Amino acid sequence: MKKLVAILGFSALLVACGSSSKTATKNDLATSNPIETSIDLTKVTDDKAPVIINPGRFTEETVTYRLPKVVQGTYSVSDFGKYVDDFKAIDYDGNELPVNKVDINTWTISNATKLSYITYYVNDTFDIESTGGIGGEQPFSPAGTNIEPDNYVLNLHGFIGYFDSLKNSQYKLDVTADATFKRTSALEQVNSTTSADGKSMTTSYFAPRYFDITDNPMMYGNLDVEEFQVGDIKIVLSVYSPNGTHSATSMRNAMETMMQAQKTYLGDINSTPRYDIYVYLSEGTAESPKGFGALEHHTSTVVVMPEAMPAAALDKSMVDVVSHEFFHIVTPLSVHSEDVHYFDYNAPTFSKHLWMYEGVTEYFATLFQVDQGLVTEDEFYNTIMGKIKTASGMNDAMSFTEMSENVLDEPYASQYYNVYQKGALIGMCVDILIREGSNGNRGILSLMKELSMKYGKNKPFEDDKIIDEIVAMTYPSLRGFFDTHVIGDTPIDYNEFFNKVGLEISEGKVTTNYIQAGGGLIVAPDQERGVIYFNDAVTGNSFWNEQGVKPKDVVKSIDGTEVTMQTANQVFQKVFAWQPGTDIEVVLDRDGEEIVIKTKLTQAYTNGKGLMPKADATPEQIALRKAWLKG
Repeated sequence: MKKLVAILGFSALLVACGSSSKTATKNDLATSNPIETSIDLTKVTDDKAPVIINPGRFTEETVTYRLPKVVQGTYSVSDFGKYVDDFKAIDYDGNELPVNKVDINTWTISNATKLSYITYYVNDTFDIESTGGIGGEQPFSPAGTNIEPDNYVLNLHGFIGYFDSLKNSQYKLDVTADATFKRTSALEQVNSTTSADGKSMTTSYFAPRYFDITDNPMMYGNLDVEEFQVGDIKIVLSVYSPNGTHSATSMRNAMETMMQAQKTYLGDINSTPRYDIYVYLSEGTAESPKGFGALEHHTSTVVVMPEAMPAAALDKSMVDVVSHEFFHIVTPLSVHSEDVHYFDYNAPTFSKHLWMYEGVTEYFATLFQVDQGLVTEDEFYNTIMGKIKTASGMNDAMSFTEMSENVLDEPYASQYYNVYQKGALIGMCVDILIREGSNGNRGILSLMKELSMKYGKNKPFEDDKIIDEIVAMTYPSLRGFFDTHVIGDTPIDYNEFFNKVGLEISEGKVTTNYIQAGGGLIVAPDQERGVIYFNDAVTGNSFWNEQGVKPKDVVKSIDGTEVTMQTANQVFQKVFAWQPGTDIEVVLDRDGEEIVIKTKLTQAYTNGKGLMPKADATPEQIALRKAWLKG
């Protein structure tokens, strides 16, 4: 998962089913009797989709059915059961059976030997998210669901649950929808039938077990779809842009260039013949999802991003986000612990090694761009410094393994975002130590390849032994690093590692964006007047200085959009994504005088700490830096 945190937060940022003669037993692998499930998108009522689950005939008197409390890759509570309405269990005579709702996500059914099927309606989470929810945490948008007339985001863990006694059963899934809809999914399709009137189509899919239901999202509706080849992998890019602002065609070039570079960087790692990218672009209205980022699966990723982003900014964000998710084919998809392999959706336990699952993945997504020439070395250094600054603002004296193992609970849950910051920096330090120990010949990518060969997607490692294995596979210097900075709670002195590659953190002119200077925001809200204004920090931003902007200037509009307390978050998210070369128009109010700034963006700079080459770097340090950055 990669979650993008908004830089500004001015606001708080009926159906019937025939009887079956199948028999479902506790140990049944259902090789020839899959659980039959269906979602009918042509019978949606009040944004609720009807679901039918036909498990076959039970031999037990009482059975338990659940929807996930937590899904893999999210590290947070979603409670998908709270989006279920009108849950009913129907016997073979069409009568309702007694049902007891045990908790938010769990139902027990009595007289289960008479059970023919269960049925219920599912609310979509995008709507609930936008209205403040039903209560408690809401699913991260890329893990959520959308039920709208022209678009359906089918993260199947939000629709289909599992029986405790049939966790290993196969599944057959029928999805009925408007015949004109485009539909994309990597789940194995076994059949497709069109209704007699030609208005609807039912597509049938097969899943070997419940994990494959949760691991294969779908998107239906008025989509734009592009396919291209990256080595032996077919990439399917599906985009929903409600206002047609962007398309799969317009986004394809950036995605294809990025993924070709990733495949070159990864080399012989090739774990899937097909990879799907599902992109939902949010309109930015009150009813739209706001959890921007992505959630990985073995062969796909679901992305939610703002539709209003300029094309260049969207391409850049998509490269950062999708590259992160695609690198998950290395870890945890190919290298993972028993907690991941035997995941419990209702009472999950978590690995100690989020530094590897999310941190190393984020590090790869950053490093490969400079390795493959997608960004300059200076841009790479700026990204690393950004992570150092963000990590320093979090609890830097917390054991990373302890945080990972207890990530659902406080005080650890609020530190989760640090896996993308300090977690990536841990990956960087490990990489430099391996480069140093091997005279530049090995790095963390070669380590992960070796671990992939040893384990792979079907063999988990033991959580408490993996660090010992890594040290044994590499160099003694890693033992002290892990004990002190990953298992231990001592903050990392990054200059110690940068010195090994002839770099140092020093004061100087560094690049920044158009709403920050020195790490702080240059705009602020005035609650009494209900306006947004430039604060004193604006003097530290070179671009706005060149435009003559002064502290206390009120921002009236940006590119034709009025800036108010209600629109500020949306408007400044766009400003945060501005890129040099873009034409802008900003209207200010300075003590009653209207000032119009109409210009082309130039790079903004500020004074601060930056990562820079040392003037006295030795040839050995420079050679190690080259091996680090260019493999």
